[in-house]
Amino acid sequence: MDETKAADEPIFRALLTPYRSLGRTGFIVLMSVLGAVWLSTGLFFMSIGAWPVFGFFGLDMVAIYVAFRLNYRAARVREEVSVSRSALDIRKIAPSGRTEAHHFNPFWTRFRVARHAEIGITDMAVEGEGKRVGIGSFLNPDDRESFATAFGRALATAKAG
Repeated sequence: MDETKAADEPIFRALLTPYRSLGRTGFIVLMSVLGAVWLSTGLFFMSIGAWPVFGFFGLDMVAIYVAFRLNYRAARVREEVSVSRSALDIRKIAPSGRTEAHHFNPFWTRFRVARHAEIGITDMAVEGEGKRVGIGSFLNPDDRESFATAFGRALATAKAG
């Protein structure tokens, strides 16, 4: 393998996605249980003459459904990070599908990590060539720690040649 191909071979690749604890099946089960509770409670209030309560419970169900749908839409955000000896590429994909690509020379970049004593990592960013690009703002603290460790090693390896 010649040197240009070796320099372009990725040392590190990561696909960062937000964690969502409630999957599709869990969402269906949750909405079904809430619907059953809403219906039984609403029918009870309707039978004693408090029929407006039935409608307000329905509004609650709609609000919960919309909140979850918006949350799942926000979970479609992605960040692709790739490090080779000759390039550091960050590709951010918004929930709408809009893509933002950033390219750095790994020799001229710095990986900045802001830490809080109790929380851990609060911010991660790549700086270089007059740009600052934040990474993994949606990750939980444990994922930020593991990503920061692996990415920092990969960047050091790329700089070492």
